[in-house]
Amino acid sequence: MTRTETTRTETDSLGTIDIDADRYWGPQTERARLLFKIGVERFPPVLIRAVGLQKQASAEANAALGELPPDLAGPIAAAAAEIAAGRMDAEFPLPVWQTGSGTQTNMNANEVIANRANEILGQPRGSRSPVHPNDHVNRGQSSNDSFPTVMHVAAAEAVQHRLIPALQALHASLARRAAEWDGIVKVGRTHMMDAVPVTLGQEAAAGAGPPGGCHAPAAEPAAGWYGGRHRAEPAPGLRPGVLRADGGADWTGLHAQPEQVRGHGGA
Repeated sequence: MTRTETTRTETDSLGTIDIDADRYWGPQTERARLLFKIGVERFPPVLIRAVGLQKQASAEANAALGELPPDLAGPIAAAAAEIAAGRMDAEFPLPVWQTGSGTQTNMNANEVIANRANEILGQPRGSRSPVHPNDHVNRGQSSNDSFPTVMHVAAAEAVQHRLIPALQALHASLARRAAEWDGIVKVGRTHMMDAVPVTLGQEAAAGAGPPGGCHAPAAEPAAGWYGGRHRAEPAPGLRPGVLRADGGADWTGLHAQPEQVRGHGGA
């Protein structure tokens, strides 16, 4: 490796390439950045965080299995944790338009972690020793497995920390409006035609959903049909929950038993 004031020259199996001396990424990331200039869309921070979590978990698992010595696994896990903490987002310059397995971003992560781990160990960026991006950071992994895992982790965190709180706030707002608007009577509409009278509060309550909102605890399932067979429990893989089916005409509870529509905008 050679270095100037602004760049460093790294060599790998494909040859040599100049990289900004301040960057933690390596040759494969730099080639992808220069040769595949497709679009401007970048991965969101939640996915980059998931990349760090996956690499940190892999380093810890490899250490536990004896695949990585502790003196390398520790710095690798620490560097990955910095990615998960959002401190390395600027080191992921590649657009989302790449191979389906996310190989470029997987290698981007390997190079960033290797350079940061070597820096922790007192070595300069680009040294590729004692921590190598492939042999150590990516040990026992493939982008075909790593990137789908990253997507699942990112989706789970987004649902838990963004979607569910947003839906809970929406539910609370609709439930509040349902009470405020309970006395406002209007004509219900079905198939673009006037239908039975309905209150504006009933419409808002229908949007609010069952008691407890979108995150209500699942009720014990009654005996019923699941997957074409009569069962007392849901079929494997199905989670018992609340499925709104009976709200009567225009959510009014008309011609329905109170137990069917309670909390669904009716009685």
